[in-house]
Amino acid sequence: MGFYWVGLIFWLLIGASLFLFIWGLCKKSWKKLFFSGITLLLPSLYFFCAENWLRIIALLPLIPFFLAAYYTSKKVIVE
Repeated sequence: MGFYWVGLIFWLLIGASLFLFIWGLCKKSWKKLFFSGITLLLPSLYFFCAENWLRIIALLPLIPFFLAAYYTSKKVIVE
């Protein structure tokens, strides 16, 4: 049985996204949250093609994008 690069890249993107998401929440950095959403886009496209309720997982990258927008607007208001 061969090594599947697609699966490795899939799980690396999910792991990187979770790491950036947690790091972005701790630092309250909109850039880290934004890149977390970007790295989660490709794995979510896989679930978007699934059937039934698994399509809801495709909406998961919206959470980091909304938090990044919130921290950006909060930063602008404070300054």
